[in-house]
Amino acid sequence: MRTTSFISILLCFHLAVNAQMTCNAVSQNSFLATDISNPIDEYFIQHPDKQFHSSLKPFNYVILNKLNDDKINYKHVGIHNYLMTIQTPDSSKAKNKLRLQILPQINIEQGKDLLTNKWTNSTSGGLYLKLEANKKFTAAATYIAGYVTAPNFNDTIIQDFGIVPGMGMAYPTKQIENGSVAPIKSQLTYSNQNFSGYVSYSPRNFINLQVGKDKHFVGDGYRSLLLSDVANNYPYFKTSFNIWKLQYSVWYSWFNNIQDANGMKKDFKNKYGTFHYLSWNATKNLNFSIFENVIFQGTDTTRSRGFDPNYLNPVIFYRPVEYSLGSSDNSMLGFNFKATIAKSVKLYGQVVLDEFYLKEIRAKNGWWANKQGFQVGAKYINAFTIKKLTLQAEYNLVRPYTYSHGSPDQSYTHFNQSLAHPFGANFKEAIGIVSYKHYRYRLEGKFIYAEIGRDSLTNSNVGQNPFLSYTTRPKEYGHYIGQGVKTTFMQAEIKYTYYLIADWNLRIEAGLIQRLYQNDRGFDKQTPFIYVGIKTNLHNNYRDF
Repeated sequence: MRTTSFISILLCFHLAVNAQMTCNAVSQNSFLATDISNPIDEYFIQHPDKQFHSSLKPFNYVILNKLNDDKINYKHVGIHNYLMTIQTPDSSKAKNKLRLQILPQINIEQGKDLLTNKWTNSTSGGLYLKLEANKKFTAAATYIAGYVTAPNFNDTIIQDFGIVPGMGMAYPTKQIENGSVAPIKSQLTYSNQNFSGYVSYSPRNFINLQVGKDKHFVGDGYRSLLLSDVANNYPYFKTSFNIWKLQYSVWYSWFNNIQDANGMKKDFKNKYGTFHYLSWNATKNLNFSIFENVIFQGTDTTRSRGFDPNYLNPVIFYRPVEYSLGSSDNSMLGFNFKATIAKSVKLYGQVVLDEFYLKEIRAKNGWWANKQGFQVGAKYINAFTIKKLTLQAEYNLVRPYTYSHGSPDQSYTHFNQSLAHPFGANFKEAIGIVSYKHYRYRLEGKFIYAEIGRDSLTNSNVGQNPFLSYTTRPKEYGHYIGQGVKTTFMQAEIKYTYYLIADWNLRIEAGLIQRLYQNDRGFDKQTPFIYVGIKTNLHNNYRDF
């Protein structure tokens, strides 16, 4: 009853203030939720522009406004989500504009795990606040907290790693009896809270400076093999330049290894990352991008390093720097490409090179350090001339030991999750997505099939788990994708969404997930899960790994 009353109040307030909602965002970030960022991406498939770069998210609106401020209906893609706007008296002058935006955060979901015959529940709430000043400065923050009882396939992850995926630490509050299903762990209820935010300043249209705690996503696909938004938020400082056909971004980040901390923040181990990303629109329809990063631990066996000043250089490649320092830090190189065809099809792909020795690759002998990954995909909008029908297909593969390091404290991970693909490494994956939107509702179907090679023993290392040191590998040669315990992962999901208030992203969702997880050792688990909820999520919540 309280939830119904709260929603009713919000709806009434929305109707009361809706007529006053006008805003010209400049230095703010877009939200990472795919149902918000996808309409922007799809618009630029139909209206390609040599100054728009689609592969680094969140987008910054100083770029969007410069290009197409009068063409995109921001209100209906969630860019101008707000509850109220306050302006200075002389609001006709841009330099005097001051706006406060407030967006409620709601995530209420009731589900039924038909494998365990248990009800699940997620109840959380919070606020998104944003202050804009002088069309150059933006400060934004999101706080959300609540409780979750997860379906078995997510609850197992939470119990094993002590986190709510993508959201931070999970704190058990009470246990639900497991009934007659003895082999399955008892379900727990967890409390959780999450904060993200940033301060953004754009002194000119071509430059943006940011400091904050949030996530980034590099790529044009559903997954990213370079940097994804799967893991928890992290502090960062970022500078971006947009000049001519180029976008160049460099950011410095602070990550945590919490493997052995048992939830105690004082025992978190610090590690740092520096990222470079150069995107070049060769034409309006063709983009090539290059990505590099280095991960280095804050404390090693001999000293407390802090942030290494050698990695502050914003323009050079890190592999030569790493070798010149005599260090063994974890550097990685990647490439991204995108091509649009006939204003309706986007072809995209990625290559990640964690190690690359051409001689060993040509030898085809399965050398352990051939650590690479590949992605190829296609997105077809307004498919078969049906407006708002979108089809997407994607294929990913990552070789064993990619993202891992000799020192687990320098692996490409954060807060007990991968910074790239949620499966880690040593897998092949195919994804198909169908989406149709009509006015206030959307129907989406998603199917994922993956073959993963997993460890057979607690002390084995076949290259799937990036938290394990690659020095514990069993051999030098003969490694291949899927080695170890061959595990098949299949998940099909169908979801119906009805938007109550589109410009808040407030929606009702109902869906069915059918999940199969089996291996060649006789393990076979099928999990049907149904759910219904009301949400205003501004981030992606992944349940498909």
